[in-house]
Amino acid sequence: MNRFVHLHLHSEYSLLDGACRIREIPKRVSEAGQGAVAITDHGVMYGAVEFYRACTEAGIKPIIGCEVYVARGSRFEKTRGDDGYADHLVLLCENNEGYRNLSKMVSLSFTEGFYNKPRVDEELLRRHAGGLIALSACLGGKIPKLLAKGDYASAKETALQYRELFGEGNFFIELQNHGLPEQRTMLPVLAKLAEECGIPTVATNDCHYLRREDADKQAVLMCIQTNTTVDAGRPAAFATDEFYLKDENEMSMLFKGYPEALENTVRIADRCQVTFDFSTTYLPKYPCPAGKTAAAYLREVTEEGFSKRLSGGRFSLDLHSESEYRERIGYELSVIEKMGYEDYFLIVQDYVSYAKQTGIPVGPGRGSGAGSLVAFCIGITDVDPLRFDLLFERFLNPERVSMPDFDIDFCYNRRDEVIDYVSRKYGEDHVSQIITFGTLAARASIRDVGRALGMSYADVDVVARAVPQELGITIPVALKMPDLKRLYDGSAQVRRLVDTAMALEGMPRNVSVHAAGVVITDRPVSDYVPLSMSNGTVVTQFDMDTVAKLGLLKFDFLALRYLTIIRDVEE
Repeated sequence: MNRFVHLHLHSEYSLLDGACRIREIPKRVSEAGQGAVAITDHGVMYGAVEFYRACTEAGIKPIIGCEVYVARGSRFEKTRGDDGYADHLVLLCENNEGYRNLSKMVSLSFTEGFYNKPRVDEELLRRHAGGLIALSACLGGKIPKLLAKGDYASAKETALQYRELFGEGNFFIELQNHGLPEQRTMLPVLAKLAEECGIPTVATNDCHYLRREDADKQAVLMCIQTNTTVDAGRPAAFATDEFYLKDENEMSMLFKGYPEALENTVRIADRCQVTFDFSTTYLPKYPCPAGKTAAAYLREVTEEGFSKRLSGGRFSLDLHSESEYRERIGYELSVIEKMGYEDYFLIVQDYVSYAKQTGIPVGPGRGSGAGSLVAFCIGITDVDPLRFDLLFERFLNPERVSMPDFDIDFCYNRRDEVIDYVSRKYGEDHVSQIITFGTLAARASIRDVGRALGMSYADVDVVARAVPQELGITIPVALKMPDLKRLYDGSAQVRRLVDTAMALEGMPRNVSVHAAGVVITDRPVSDYVPLSMSNGTVVTQFDMDTVAKLGLLKFDFLALRYLTIIRDVEE
């Protein structure tokens, strides 16, 4: 029987801040004698699905949440107050309505509220409070900040506002104790405030790493983020080694005067019941002419294209008869309709046609999509699959249900025009590019850690160069090779460097835009997945594989420089 559940945890997706690797969280939670745990990354939900899958596979109950940044006024105002850009607030999803509301808010915090950090505001909280449980957060929360200033009246007013906003029993005053003097002073004041307002308390540990001995590694991560060195000292907010995932006994000792706050963690965990659906595919709809179904319209477009290809001499009739072509088309259309991908073919045909009509160079087709005769007829590809004995089943196979995937090459300089066309046609909120995460690879991890440890560039460079330049090489593999092993065995400083770099290797470091993937959805994308921004481009907060697992269809718009070079030569 659980006596405590961690409801405040920052995974590796609190980039260069949290050091809790998602794949290791369930194991550590189990070791600590707990059966549930929450993820509450700073302002993002990047790791939510990965966390959910890792926990459920290990028999640990996942609680989906986020520690959002709340703007002082409107999220549209880009101003900084005396004590920062925004206040922290922990939001946990009680149910799937709460997940949708949190996803929507986190999306808007990037697309509308970003100022130094992605920010929500009170208007968003009121509009999307359904299904959410809120905790007042750490010392960075609005209530603790007001109390630290000595403004008890405003802190009390804020607490009552949050209780009214989220509803009775859905807002909790958060108690923390990491051995920081400010927290020791704050604890009894927060407890008093909660009692006066009739608001329940909840005990949390602000987990940024899984074990006490990981504190120094997390400090190095913070130094990489802030471009500082560890000898400058830790940030005041992490002055102790107490920000780890503690067991029930440790939490009970810390909060022995507040048993209700401990019990409430279990009550909240019991209430949280979010599930992800990995069995449904959400296909966008092509706007067919009035009165026509997608299946009927695709057949019509295919027949028109077939006639044009036939009259233009584009079929290898010396190798195959016209009836063979028609038989193959009939077969392909029956499979496309059976699997429900008529709209997919029409959407791809439409934007390829737009590119060709506007003079944007388009590739002739690549990959398994070149095996489709229907794609050849409607102009998606320029490859006759019968002439080259290409199999349609490599692209679509009723025996193996998988998403179709046309890889379309566009001119490197004009690819974005095609994506803009798709955004205009289906609505900007129905189209998004896909995020990708840059990670701390072997050599880069050594160089980043070396800077954070204050080592000289020359010393670090020798160690980094001892890692072979091989695709996918990892530090543990490199350590089995003589160059790195000799350096590692011969110096305590190098050993510390390599051990720390190895502990952080593979963690997400930054975000960027996937080179090709674009999602088009029948409802706004943020109804399915949270959104983020990368260099001014709207992207999904989940990567390509996660987006596919959630049933969204990815369209590949590849930018190929050769097409641009060929066009330049022609001109």
